[in-house]
This record gives sequence, structure tokens and C-alpha cells, in this order.
Amino acid sequence: MVAGLKEILLTNKEKILSLWIDRTLSSYIASDFFKSSGDRFANPVGANIREGLTRLFEQMLDKAGPEKMLAPLDQVIRIRAVQEFSPSQAVAPILELKWVVRQVLTAGKKKRPPATELDNFDCDVDKLGLLAFDLYTECREQLYKNRIHEIKSGRSILTDSACASALADNKKTGCTGVEIS
Repeated sequence: MVAGLKEILLTNKEKILSLWIDRTLSSYIASDFFKSSGDRFANPVGANIREGLTRLFEQMLDKAGPEKMLAPLDQVIRIRAVQEFSPSQAVAPILELKWVVRQVLTAGKKKRPPATELDNFDCDVDKLGLLAFDLYTECREQLYKNRIHEIKSGRSILTDSACASALADNKKTGCTGVEIS
């Protein structure tokens, strides 16, 4: 008798998580550091990605509803939303779980789950990807609202401009660079 998908995924949990986390952390510029440093304080990005993806995978195995998956998904997507990732790059690691599972299952050819179970798993990952996209857009919208608030309040002058002496120099030369007498 063929083992169910959940049992196969549980048996291969460490392999799946290892490959999934590795591929996700590889998408960062400083991927070597994120992969090597396990210190939560020295490497909060790597630690949060590891923890979030692990919790997501466990929630998927338990067939948890979207409300339970929001926290770990937010843990991963919020980090990616504040970095220089396009929307597709930010959400890609979630959808990549399908590829990771197939890679691990192909390596262990003895146990194959029924095709319908694998299709259902793919559908669950796709739904999770859509939820991730919703979270990503909410995070980006919040960033833009914060930025607009900074600009309106005048705080952007403090954060976006040069030091005060450079501002004083600009007043002497004007915005064209021509010295004002």
C-alpha cells in the first residue's frame, strides 16, 4: 500500500525544510551569512526565515486554516517586503515549496503519494502563495503610507537629506549650483 502524502512529507521533513530554507536564503545578496550564522541576534533575517518557513510547513501538514498560517507567513513576507525584491521575487519562496517537495520525493522513489493528494498539496501551496501576495501588498502599502506621512510631517528632511552644513551650503549656492551673492 502506498503511504499517504502527509506521512511521506513527515518522513522527509528535515530534507524538505533544509532545501526550502537554503533556496530561500540563497535569494538574498548576503546569502552566505544568512545561511551560516544561526545567531538570532546577529542574523535576525536568517533566523526569522528559518522559523517562519518551518512553522508554515508544519501548519500545512496539520491542514491549518489561513488564519493560523498568517503569523508565520507574515514573518517571512514582511522581511521580503522591506527589501529590494519585486513582488514575484518576494512571494516566490512560498510557491517554490512545490518544486522542493517534488525534488525530495523524486530522490526517494520507493514511496510515491497518490497524484490526487499531490494535486491537493499544490492547490494548498498556491492558496498560500496568494495569501503571501496579499500580505506583501499590505506591507508595501504600509511602507508607502509611512513614507508619505514622513514627507508631510517634514521628517523626511532629517532622514533623506545631507547633514545640516551641506544644507547650509545649498542655500548659499541655490538649487542650480550658482553662487548667490
